[in-house]
Amino acid sequence: MIKKLLHIGRRFLHVLLSSLLGALVVIVALAVYELNNRPDLSVWHKTVLDQEFRADSGLKNFGEYLELEERLFKQLDQQVYQKIDETDKRAINRYVRGSLSDPGRWPTNWNRSFVLPVDEPKIGVLLLHGMSDSPYSLRSIGQLLHGHGAYVIGMRVPGHGQAPSGLLETTWEDMAAAVRLAMTELHEKAAGVPSYIVGYSNGGALAVQYTLDSLADESLKPVNGLILISPEIGISKFAALAKWQERLGHLLGLEKLAWNSLSPEYDPWKYGSFALNAGKQAYRITQEIQRQITAQAKAGTLSRVPPVLALQSVVDATVTAPALVNNFFDRLPAISLKQGNSQQIHHELVLFDINRYAEIEPLMKDNPSAWINPMLKNDNLKFMLTLMSNENHENEQVIASSRKPGSSAIDTCTTALSWPKGVYSLSHVALPIPPDDPVYGGDEAGPSPGIDLGDLALRGEKGVLQVPAADMLRLRYNPFHRYLEQRMLVFMDLERDSDSFCISPDSASQTGAIQQ
Repeated sequence: MIKKLLHIGRRFLHVLLSSLLGALVVIVALAVYELNNRPDLSVWHKTVLDQEFRADSGLKNFGEYLELEERLFKQLDQQVYQKIDETDKRAINRYVRGSLSDPGRWPTNWNRSFVLPVDEPKIGVLLLHGMSDSPYSLRSIGQLLHGHGAYVIGMRVPGHGQAPSGLLETTWEDMAAAVRLAMTELHEKAAGVPSYIVGYSNGGALAVQYTLDSLADESLKPVNGLILISPEIGISKFAALAKWQERLGHLLGLEKLAWNSLSPEYDPWKYGSFALNAGKQAYRITQEIQRQITAQAKAGTLSRVPPVLALQSVVDATVTAPALVNNFFDRLPAISLKQGNSQQIHHELVLFDINRYAEIEPLMKDNPSAWINPMLKNDNLKFMLTLMSNENHENEQVIASSRKPGSSAIDTCTTALSWPKGVYSLSHVALPIPPDDPVYGGDEAGPSPGIDLGDLALRGEKGVLQVPAADMLRLRYNPFHRYLEQRMLVFMDLERDSDSFCISPDSASQTGAIQQ
């Protein structure tokens, strides 16, 4: 009887495993069919330009990087722009000369690295943009800092600004090697003054990775401070699975499987299509940062990390906002330094809350209060925390509420800011962009020589457009950008505290409860 039961059990297990394997094969087959059923690849998806920078390119300085970039863009013109298929010659296509999305319509091609020099710089600043992005995203910040006496380098990160295919092979190590060249250049051009890195998204990860490297490698030029905007410190673990889709595509000879998304290229400064390799590299660099933090903690050198100012929306579809706290700020030792203007400098995290006045909580998948509130109640924070939120649920006025490291007191003060009508939160792409940006701005946007994407909200039947409605409705500018600018200027000691934006919680502030 026992043998019979065991035999039946084995047969049942065999059938179950066979069924599960069959189901898995069917699911994979359907997924492959669906992925391969997307629009055909265009020349900008298939052409990999060999003039792109690699870590092993053997370049000696940033000047050579710019020379190689010049050759890259000539190659882009010859192998992409001049080989566009007739069916792709549309009025909205960045790879069609004269189209509304052609970067050539603008006086400056902001897809390329730029340098804003000054004769006697007060500071040096390196700007690092995000994944699939371009130097355009930090253009206005660079111009602001330059106007205050900064020598600015806005570096085009390898793989970007050309064709989406540029991210099929580029690695984070290639990007990090370019950052080293740019930092060496910055120290030479702005010698003897403090140097800062402003990193947005993936640029934030590159900034942190370089800084951690510099603690262990004395040959690397030091950093005096980091400003991180929506930094890529933690992303979904599903990004790590990208390699399996890539491998399956190689195995089956299906080129489309190398892409996470295939979208029209209507944006002059950002790729519409997203290569799986880009997500994989984002995941790899976040893992490298965690490895380095652990190593530096064991070596006792984390206390040498320069002051960090990070600005982040509490809801972010691109990076994991709570990971910025758990994987970075909570792991850094507390610091307390005197700035040149006698301001006390700590590591600081500025969070932009959702619009509580909009009363969208019942419609949200997850309420950010679930991870914000425990942090707000923590009396032992090692960093300064500032929350930009509604004064109350009946008011669109924004208040700044701050808790200093190790303090149980919360200082609040009213700002001159308020939520725009119809906006329920900031977005990952919004933070570095001012409201008057001619391409991505809102009602204040200046005239654009080409496409205007700031208030793109087309209405009609669903499923008709290639661009998802969610992409069109995503906020592309930061209504609180003036606050971000002011915080940066004070952090870099380019301007003194200003009560108008509650830069200092000690000025015109009162102790109270953070509104949630």
